[in-house]
Amino acid sequence: MFFEDFSVGQTFTSQGRTITETDVVLFAGWSWDTNPPHTDAESMKGSRFGGRIAHGMLGLSLAMGLASRLGVFEDSSIALLGVDGWRFHAPIRIGDTVHVTVEITGTRLTSAGDAGILSRRFTLTNQDGVAVQSGDIGLMVATRPPRN
Repeated sequence: MFFEDFSVGQTFTSQGRTITETDVVLFAGWSWDTNPPHTDAESMKGSRFGGRIAHGMLGLSLAMGLASRLGVFEDSSIALLGVDGWRFHAPIRIGDTVHVTVEITGTRLTSAGDAGILSRRFTLTNQDGVAVQSGDIGLMVATRPPRN
């Protein structure tokens, strides 16, 4: 899809993705974030969460990956512009299945007119319909190429 194909209010919902033990362990390893909420099952048994939880940034990464699987932004994507107001509303637990909904909240042409800016609201939701994370992620996309 190109800039002209997007409009305010459009929503796109991804497939689900189940969070595994392996996801959390690998994320802890390559991010170096080995804090107990993610890596210490014994100490987390008695915690407010009742067990280990996924990293917040793992959730954000999953939201981005699930959005890319939608196939609506890839053909015209130029640049990610930033992540704003990202919030962690509820824990993501090992075994949860999450999906992302992306809503187009704004569109505008760049001053050069050869690209557009999409304001997008991401909501990562678990299998129970609970929004676990959300925030805004702007994207620059190409306009439709001229026909020759």
